[in-house]
Amino acid sequence: MPTRPKLRWICGGLLTLAAPARARAIPAFARLYHASCSMCHDPIPRLSAFGERFAANGYRFGAGQGPTDTIATGDPLLALPSQLRLAMRLDAYAAAYTGGRFATDFQTPYSLKLISGGPLTGQLSYYVYFLLSEQGATGDVEDAFLTWNDVAGSPVSVTVGQFQLADPMFAREQRLEYQDFAIYRARIGDAPMDLTYDRGLMLGADLAGFGLTAAVVNGNGSVAAGNNGRLDDDPNKSFLLHASRAVAPGLTLGALGYAGRQRGAATGGPTLDDDVTMLGGDVTVAASPLTLRAQYIHREDTRPTFTAGEPTAVTDGGFGELLLHRPGSRWYGVALYNLITTSKPLLDVDLGGPTGLSRYETLTGGGGYLMQRNVRVYGEATWDRGLQAMQWTLGLTMAF
Repeated sequence: MPTRPKLRWICGGLLTLAAPARARAIPAFARLYHASCSMCHDPIPRLSAFGERFAANGYRFGAGQGPTDTIATGDPLLALPSQLRLAMRLDAYAAAYTGGRFATDFQTPYSLKLISGGPLTGQLSYYVYFLLSEQGATGDVEDAFLTWNDVAGSPVSVTVGQFQLADPMFAREQRLEYQDFAIYRARIGDAPMDLTYDRGLMLGADLAGFGLTAAVVNGNGSVAAGNNGRLDDDPNKSFLLHASRAVAPGLTLGALGYAGRQRGAATGGPTLDDDVTMLGGDVTVAASPLTLRAQYIHREDTRPTFTAGEPTAVTDGGFGELLLHRPGSRWYGVALYNLITTSKPLLDVDLGGPTGLSRYETLTGGGGYLMQRNVRVYGEATWDRGLQAMQWTLGLTMAF
């Protein structure tokens, strides 16, 4: 669910640092450059090709370009923006549900986010995404990272902080649906590893036509520090590799590898390790006005509940998304299919439904319209096969 530069929103951008960089929406840049959100988004928050390039440059028009909004301090080592770059994003919904008993819900607002980002120097840039409110509760930090572009004149970028591991593949914050890419949020048993927010280091490069990403992270998500002040009490780390390449006009293929180990203990049991591996592939096919994006992931957990002697849990899943949209049009249509299966009922997709599932399957269809460049209204219907239930959603997303 709705979780979680330049111009087109303007481009908000995450430089998740690899070659196909994924940006986030931040209208503060539209105010800074006096440009329309449409330069980077089509429609918001989905990035256009220009928006992808702008984000990959660290929210710059060209590589190595310094910030244009600094004040004259007389100190060549101080590049201080003349104004604090701030923007807000609001998501609000009205939903209706079937399955057991009909219900309705005004989720207004569902989330309210404070965003800041941009270049600090010709090579350094930052991005911060703070949830002021989500689902009626005070939120916390989602993204918070610093990126160093073109390290030592090379095509390599380095990002350090908190970010989403899925961003080099398909950025969740850019999707047009209310429903999420469920496989990215899937957790097995008591293991905290998934492909959303985590803390660590990410490297990215565009080499010989390949977009390459490598990351090392804590592996326990964005949890709060323990009583000892540590965000990760486990010596183990998780590693991710992703590579993508355009193999033909409109056709891009990608491959994913993930390996991690998390230490834990069942109630009253000894401390044990869960070894997690993921392998997957993704594809993007663009033939205007249609764009197809799909990903498959195979996951294995050796001890997902940290219990001695338990069998390895095998999970397979992914999603397929079909977008109908003519460039520049204010209308769009979208369909999304999610499917996850696991060898025993240990699945938690963190989407507000029941846990302990062995299968999660949903089909969504809908569409939307741009009222303004930074205001989008949309509707969709989702069939949950496991629950034998429907959900209808009307939504509003705006940024300012």
